[in-house]
Amino acid sequence: MSENTPSIEEKRHSLAHILAQAVVDMFPEAKLGVGPFIENGFYYDFELPRTLIPEDLPILEKKMKHIVKQNQEFTSKEEPVDEAIKYLKEIKQPYKVELAEGFKADGTTEVGFHRNGPFVDLCRGGHIKSTNQIDPKAFKLDRIAGAYWKGDEKNPMLQRIYGLCFENGKELDEFLAMRREAEKRDHRKLGKALDLFSFNENVGPGLPLWHPNGTVLVEELEKLAKEMEFKGGYKQVRTPHLTKGKLYELSGHLAHYRDSMYPPMQLDGDSEEYFMKPMNCPQKMG
Repeated sequence: MSENTPSIEEKRHSLAHILAQAVVDMFPEAKLGVGPFIENGFYYDFELPRTLIPEDLPILEKKMKHIVKQNQEFTSKEEPVDEAIKYLKEIKQPYKVELAEGFKADGTTEVGFHRNGPFVDLCRGGHIKSTNQIDPKAFKLDRIAGAYWKGDEKNPMLQRIYGLCFENGKELDEFLAMRREAEKRDHRKLGKALDLFSFNENVGPGLPLWHPNGTVLVEELEKLAKEMEFKGGYKQVRTPHLTKGKLYELSGHLAHYRDSMYPPMQLDGDSEEYFMKPMNCPQKMG
């Protein structure tokens, strides 16, 4: 994209920096994690002096809109990695120090810093030219969540703020309306409201117990699927739910997916390992 027409990814990434700037303005002692763009928006992770509450989001969003209107320019600068580590230690940003040290361990000799207004962040880039390239009506802070640093449960739990961003306010409104409609059709709500199924912790998560109403629904869907398959010229086969491990060695399942499959079992008097059929893969060779 040219400087005059930034991509949506550049806008979303820039908004992550703007969010961090707003958070640091609200919590000067904030420790910064990472803030990438994602599908439909962006997020940023923080270590903060207190737990965020939903009422904080409108306050931070108002700060962000104020920053956008200031027409802050995004600038970048490369620094030697050792100098970057020293600087990040001086400003007491331990998570950024860890990132920079990781870059150094990988052989990186220089790292990038990006500035907008008074806010400076360690970042690889991909930003708009100036904050006025963002439509203030096109973004919205969405929700708060917890996130382990680097996705590892052994690391500290940070607070993640998610935001939405689209090209304009109309697209944002359309997305929010579509999501509200989807929430009305949430299978967890419908399952309870229509008495379709329930879950029991003694059975296991994600394993539904179908009630009479739900069983009728499942059977009708299976009937429709079979009718459509028949019209399409398909013929059905049935295969066992258990198979010798040798078959999945030939198919490549064990080499690539063993960690995601159910553990092997042995039948009485048989030294062979047997596996549950992964997904709906038929044991039909040739």
